[in-house]
Amino acid sequence: MKQDRKTETASNSASPYTGGITIKSPKELEAMRRAGSVVGATLAILLKSVEPGLTTKDLDTIAYKEIVRHGAKPTFKGYRGFPASICTSVNEEIVHGIPGKRVLKEGDIIKMDVGATIDGFIGDAAISVAVGDVAEEAIELMDATRLSLEEGIKAAVPGNRIGDIGAAVQSYAEAKGYGVVREFVGHGVGRFLHEDPQVPNYGRPGLGPLLRPGMCIAIEPMLNLGDWHTRILDDQWTVVTADGKISSHFEHTIAITENGPEIMTVPG
Repeated sequence: MKQDRKTETASNSASPYTGGITIKSPKELEAMRRAGSVVGATLAILLKSVEPGLTTKDLDTIAYKEIVRHGAKPTFKGYRGFPASICTSVNEEIVHGIPGKRVLKEGDIIKMDVGATIDGFIGDAAISVAVGDVAEEAIELMDATRLSLEEGIKAAVPGNRIGDIGAAVQSYAEAKGYGVVREFVGHGVGRFLHEDPQVPNYGRPGLGPLLRPGMCIAIEPMLNLGDWHTRILDDQWTVVTADGKISSHFEHTIAITENGPEIMTVPG
């Protein structure tokens, strides 16, 4: 689940997030890995489950069962009033789609965003998946989004800055001709879903907070087939492309370490 660039960070915990970049201890990083493994396992099940005829609510049910099977809680459920366990966004929907009665059709692409809380820590990741056979332009868009995430992760090393991550994502995506969403960005993650710093998918190298070992961030490119402009539907959650063209979204929770970026949410 993304942070709105225009709003302040907030948590789904009873204790308010007070701000500031947190550095996780080795014990806390181990808890983050446990949370990330639950998210990865859930995404793996969802990836295998997607097929024409399934509803987005069906996928939410599958995810909920997998998350609780691991002794975790779905982080998104109840967050700022969000009514479901995961976000399911189809075609022109970018992020924050609410699972419901919508039936997946051959040729759709679906973005599934999963958060899980276990032992007080959170993992957050997302994938884009083709529903049956899809258009070549959709495959290319999803491939470019996944690869732009990889470029952002490569830049997540100690001594770099947040701007280096955004610049890496942006330069790759825009070279392919895609629009990079501005209004919604990645974020720090740990005991709270949205911690500092914000992690835009655009930026200038050398600017922004310094990356230090022990920081944990969610990097999550959102690329549009058209331009980067968005709008929010009447449900006050679902974000769609302003021009109605399709969008893709990939995300991982990353730990900054002395040995380079550690991906905590790999589907397994």
